[in-house]
Amino acid sequence: MAEVRAGTEPVDLTDAEHRMWEAYRTGRTCDLSARVAARDDPHSGPPWGPERSVRAEVVALLLLHGPPPVPGRVVALKLRGARILGRLELSGGRVEPYVEFQSCRFDSELQLAETRACTLRLVNCAIPRLEAARLHTEGDLHLLASRVARGIRLTDAQIGTDLLISRAVVRPDNKGRAITADGMSVAQDFQGDMLETYGEISLRGAKVGVSMNLRGARLRNPVGRRALNAPQLTVERTLYLTSIALYSSPGDSGTQTPPYGVGPTPAPGQASQAFECEGGMRLDDGRFGDAVDFYGARFLLSPEQEVSLRRISTPELRFVGAQPEQGRVVLSGAKVVKLVDVSTSWPGPGRLVMEGFSYEILAPRGHFPLPRRLEWVEAATVEYSPEPYERLAAVLRASGEDADAREVLLAKQRRRRTTLPPAAKAWGYLQDWTVVYGYRPGRAALWMAVLWAAGTLLFSRHPPPPIKEDEHPEWSAALYALDLLLPVIDLGHEGQWKPGGVWQWCASALVVLGWILATTVAAGASRLLRRG
Repeated sequence: MAEVRAGTEPVDLTDAEHRMWEAYRTGRTCDLSARVAARDDPHSGPPWGPERSVRAEVVALLLLHGPPPVPGRVVALKLRGARILGRLELSGGRVEPYVEFQSCRFDSELQLAETRACTLRLVNCAIPRLEAARLHTEGDLHLLASRVARGIRLTDAQIGTDLLISRAVVRPDNKGRAITADGMSVAQDFQGDMLETYGEISLRGAKVGVSMNLRGARLRNPVGRRALNAPQLTVERTLYLTSIALYSSPGDSGTQTPPYGVGPTPAPGQASQAFECEGGMRLDDGRFGDAVDFYGARFLLSPEQEVSLRRISTPELRFVGAQPEQGRVVLSGAKVVKLVDVSTSWPGPGRLVMEGFSYEILAPRGHFPLPRRLEWVEAATVEYSPEPYERLAAVLRASGEDADAREVLLAKQRRRRTTLPPAAKAWGYLQDWTVVYGYRPGRAALWMAVLWAAGTLLFSRHPPPPIKEDEHPEWSAALYALDLLLPVIDLGHEGQWKPGGVWQWCASALVVLGWILATTVAAGASRLLRRG
């Protein structure tokens, strides 16, 4: 332990520590780097000697009980290119100065459990482990471009403004978790663009006050069940799990904030890096204020893994990524106002589940014809369920696509027919062949015309005798056949003639068929006139 001279700095400081101490009092950056790229990379290269090493206990002494500033200056700890020897233990302490480590190497883990701080920036640092459960910051927490060897723990942490872990590389702890942040609260943005993790990211019950960005991130957990486990996640604006545009930026050193050289969602043909999730994803019961965006996302799943969006609630779901080759996509109970998708983004039969999935508007990107949309519904109903068909028909009808809505309901009847016993199935085929279950009233009207012509021809050759010889209208086979076929309108002929034998059966058949066909035509006409 360093000996402290009363009212001054410790007596046994090394030259590097003395430079750090003096820089702290003036708020300047203490640069211990060699200014040679090959020697200043904290993640590789030769060991750093004592000329650029500081003890963790001296760093802690500065942060927890540091000297006063030089008059007219503000204290701050800004280290660049330093090696921190030993464990930096700040648990339970209050760190009031601004803290920034750039391109530093830590020999041991950082202990920030239950620490209260202003802003903490660790940029492009090599860190064995970050233990920061219940950390409370008034400002940002930055881990930009840093590499953490044994995981990050931010359980129940409260970040006062932004959490930035863009371009960080995080490997798992002994429980297989790269980032454990259950119950974490971020007041503003969660920025994880191009983040790379090996192990599970656990964000159960976490809250983000603005947007959460994992654009271009690569989440890998091939041996575990999930790469992202975030049930009950709340994001007040948008969750971005999308591709990210790449472009060059002069003078980008890799240590600036926010990260330069990357941009928003890429335009077609622009260089980009896709969001990749190797392992399952769970966003069950999540609440997203604006949207959940999967533009350009790729999911590398095993047959047992799934992208689970059960019971999520969001105004807009943009499912416009690549089709998962294996695994399932589950939307059971999800509530979405606007569904944005492409025909090639959804998995095939048996790998899509959307029982109880509610959406109000369809906004496909690109060509998404109705046959492909019906395949989408069929893929989600390996066992017949009417609800997905009825939901799609209602959405199409609400948007004015009545003809497509009827095609969807017809497809529902044909799919239902496959589940019926033989007799009911035969009746279904008859309905389909004759009147198309009433969803094409024109065919029913055509059948009525055919029956009318057949009845006219039949009774013109075999006119029935009148019931009363002295009281009957002038005989007309066409009017008689039409009077039999029309169940409601009375043309004054049906009750004036008395067919006998087989002709009586023919007349009764026309009456029954007329009722069936007229009802079908009326139902079809009412559907044409109805909206919603």
